[in-house]
Order: sequence, then C-alpha cells, then structure tokens
Amino acid sequence: MDQPKDLTGLRVLVLEDEALLSMLLEDVLGELGCTLVGPYGHNEEALAFLAANPAGVDFGILDVNVSGHRSDAVALEFDRLGVPFVFSTGYDESALDQRWRNKPCLRKPFRPADLERVLLDVSGRPRS
Repeated sequence: MDQPKDLTGLRVLVLEDEALLSMLLEDVLGELGCTLVGPYGHNEEALAFLAANPAGVDFGILDVNVSGHRSDAVALEFDRLGVPFVFSTGYDESALDQRWRNKPCLRKPFRPADLERVLLDVSGRPRS
C-alpha cells in the first residue's frame, strides 16, 4: 500500500479490545502515515485520554462492544469534542444505538483499503 500524503500525521484513537485486530489496525494506520493513539481496550482508558488531551486526536475508530461494554460514552465524548469517528463491528447496524445509525461503520472483517477509504471519507482530508 502506498503511503498517501493525505493521511500523514492524522492522529487516530483506536478503541478495540481484540489484540490481533488492534495490531492489524496499528500496522495499517502506520502504513497510511497515521499516528496511532492507544490502542485502548477499555472505555475508561479512552475517556481518560480524551479528558487529559481534548485536542490530542483527529479521528476515532471505536469498537461497538469493548470488553463487554458498549462504547457509547466514548462516542458521546468524540461528538462533544467535534472529532469525527467511525464504529467498527462484526454486527449489522442493529447493534448500534439508534442515535449512531447515521455514522459510518467498518464491518469486521475489513480490508486495509476499506479503512483507508473511511478515513478519507470521514476525516475530511482530500484524496490524492
């Protein structure tokens, strides 16, 4: 995968409790030129980071179900901060709370190209 200049330096917070998927996201985000924030395996960790660094992230990838808990509180904080995010899930849209059903969603398993596309679409960065 060629490194697009459009995503270079994009700080992406990852909230994901599956270690293998976290490692895959770390690799793909690195190849895209993004800076990984986390990954965090619990909502509380992500919320603590956002509270301490409200301007420390440009984008979020949030697993819908993290360590047995919904990630709605983290999504609400991203919304409050005005930071774009997407959900990542193996479920269909019925797994999302009604208020989030208009948000883009990465369906697991996803390909690196799917991640790149959603980052470009949702982050507002121009395509090369």
